[in-house]
Amino acid sequence: MTASGGAAGLFIVVEGPEGAGKSTLVRWLAARIVRDGREVVAVREPGGTPVAEAARRVALKFPHEMAPVAELFLILAARGDLVHQVIRPALEAGHVVVADRFDLSTMAYQVAGGGLPGEDVARATRLATGGLVPDVTLVLDVPVEVGRQRQRLAGKAQDRFERRDDAFHGRVVEAYRNAAGPGIVHVDATQSRKAVQQAAWREVTVATALSTRGVS
Repeated sequence: MTASGGAAGLFIVVEGPEGAGKSTLVRWLAARIVRDGREVVAVREPGGTPVAEAARRVALKFPHEMAPVAELFLILAARGDLVHQVIRPALEAGHVVVADRFDLSTMAYQVAGGGLPGEDVARATRLATGGLVPDVTLVLDVPVEVGRQRQRLAGKAQDRFERRDDAFHGRVVEAYRNAAGPGIVHVDATQSRKAVQQAAWREVTVATALSTRGVS
């Protein structure tokens, strides 16, 4: 069954440092919500549109040094196009959007990790997204060493962000650990996959019950 047009959509974001299990949880949440009869759109950042995928290739795979502000605007260009082309239309149609990263990742990586000024980045982010705010942001908390070990065991090829040193990733982890605000909830991602899924679902069901807003 597809959610009827005009109904309030629900915007769920999964955040966390490298190796936290974000992509796995996004796939599980999307499948679980579909079983409840809702239309789901799952997206990842950066990516999801031709413009965003082009920005992703440069941001993650570019083999040369890049100024932090250049990195920021690649990420925001991708996010702005994804919001305009995919996320807002889905929410306006009453669907559920589940995103692998959104605005909190910029504050963790480009501000805490990269040292860019937080207030300026927050303003630029609001411009890129039109002020869109997730209904719930699930932050998967995991120490640097645990995330790194998971990636090694999975044999994952590292991108530009993942190759950065432990000091950078330590700042990212700390920013996520301290993240707070409306809709932000934390899940201990060192638990078993099933325990993480159960904890995340509890938070999502609360958000689903509370979400009555449309998208302006």
